[in-house]
Amino acid sequence: MATLIKVNGVKKTITPGNGKKFELEEAQKLVGGYIQIIYLDNGEVMILDEEGKLKGYPANQTASFIALSRGAIHLTDYIVGDVVICKEHEI
Repeated sequence: MATLIKVNGVKKTITPGNGKKFELEEAQKLVGGYIQIIYLDNGEVMILDEEGKLKGYPANQTASFIALSRGAIHLTDYIVGDVVICKEHEI
């Protein structure tokens, strides 16, 4: 199971369409563009739109806190847009 974290902080449990792994197109649709993968510290990854800041997406406070607390981003960085958190083997 994976979690979609919307910009407004709403979390939704999701599963890959094929039941095993998120296909590239599926991941792109969930985050709104080309994907970037950030590795978290516990075998999980955060998937986000790699051009989200360029597109002017709003900050995702919940995702930023998670990424910061797991050492995935620097203190001065932040995450924007909707993100998916899943196990590495699901992408």
